[in-house]
Amino acid sequence: MNKPRITFCSGVGTVTGANFVFETDQSKVLIDCGMIQGEKFALEENGRAFFYDVSTINALLITHAHLDHVGRIPKLVKEGYVGPIYSTPETRELAELILNDAVGIIAMEARQNGGVPMYDMDDVQAVFPLWKVIPYHEEAKITEDISVFLKDAGHILGSAMIEIRTGGQGAPLKVLFTGDVGNSPAPLLRDTEVVGDVDYMITESVYGDRNHEPKDMRTEQFQKIINETINRGGTLVIPAFSIDRTQVLLYELNNLVEQKKIPSVPVFVDSPMAIKATQVYQASTGLFNVAVRRQIKNGDKIFDFPHLQFTVAQMESRDISRLQGPKIILAGSGMSVGGRVISHEEEFLPDPKNTILFVGYQTNGSLGRLLADGAKKVEIHGRTIKVKAKIESIYGYSAHKDSDHLVEFVASASDRLKKVFVVMGEPKGSMHLAQRINDEIGKKAIVPEREVVYELE
Repeated sequence: MNKPRITFCSGVGTVTGANFVFETDQSKVLIDCGMIQGEKFALEENGRAFFYDVSTINALLITHAHLDHVGRIPKLVKEGYVGPIYSTPETRELAELILNDAVGIIAMEARQNGGVPMYDMDDVQAVFPLWKVIPYHEEAKITEDISVFLKDAGHILGSAMIEIRTGGQGAPLKVLFTGDVGNSPAPLLRDTEVVGDVDYMITESVYGDRNHEPKDMRTEQFQKIINETINRGGTLVIPAFSIDRTQVLLYELNNLVEQKKIPSVPVFVDSPMAIKATQVYQASTGLFNVAVRRQIKNGDKIFDFPHLQFTVAQMESRDISRLQGPKIILAGSGMSVGGRVISHEEEFLPDPKNTILFVGYQTNGSLGRLLADGAKKVEIHGRTIKVKAKIESIYGYSAHKDSDHLVEFVASASDRLKKVFVVMGEPKGSMHLAQRINDEIGKKAIVPEREVVYELE
């Protein structure tokens, strides 16, 4: 009888592309099937054949609805996967938005590179009849010898840490795949739950070697950047992920306007997907933290304030730049690798009155990373654009734990924990976090190699 095994097919050595296999003698399940993003080799990597035989997979488990965790699911189905897909209800709803949106981006990339799209809308539509939902805190049997238990990861709406249980009822082996874990306490969502009683843990390391500024400073910094830009008569452009980051910033803007800490200027949410995701958030307030639920109960419409405009049509988006005077634009994508924010950066980067504000991780190779690293000129739509606008970053709004809080999070595991696999980070960040876990907690932690099989005791 063989031992249970994990293979890290992608999502190691890079922040994106989560795709892991957990197998026993009876079952083989996937955890996440994400797209590699931002890297120069991303297009080639995403188009590669999967490391495993798709027909041998019994189930697919999804931690949350970001593209780097769900973006290759239609490719998996296109190549013959017909088994069930499991997640929380909110993850399923948001995944449908993000995959429908991805089709256009994939088609555009294929045209630009003379290739064939990885999948199309028919492939996306084939995904959702396979999708089943599991609420938090209910154990669900998914194969003959594997059950799962979902805990709140506090990363985005519906994000889950997936605890896989196998090996019988007496003392089952417990393996926790954390997905991305939230930067708790978050403005909107509940805190990440503790690790608890598990044997093995697979955790992210996006900020494995860095800490965010203190949380009580992030709103002050946001307020300061807004007021400085408005006082210059400029435009503040915020490349923001459509899911969670946009909703968090709307909540913060609502509070700042109501408290008269910033002037009430036009605020544009220029992302059709962010607009739809905001509607999902509005319908799921039961997953918000206690303070926000109390605020809503007292009558505050937290995603609505004077001069807020949602722009759906492309023409409306183009008209934003014609509006004179100070304004704030939230537009996707969060790393400036596509979406409407690219056109806004092209428009507003050359003017020193304006500000580009990054509020999340910028992966290697992305336009966002180039700007955040101080590039003086960039290429956008085939044009060389001089960077004269002020470039700012606030990492406290990241939806990921920083290095200190990742260590604290791992320390919340019981003494039962045997080993931690550190994934989903740049090599330096992953190695740094693994070393801290070894040194400060006394638990064995390693950075696994890609496509290597690891046996579990």
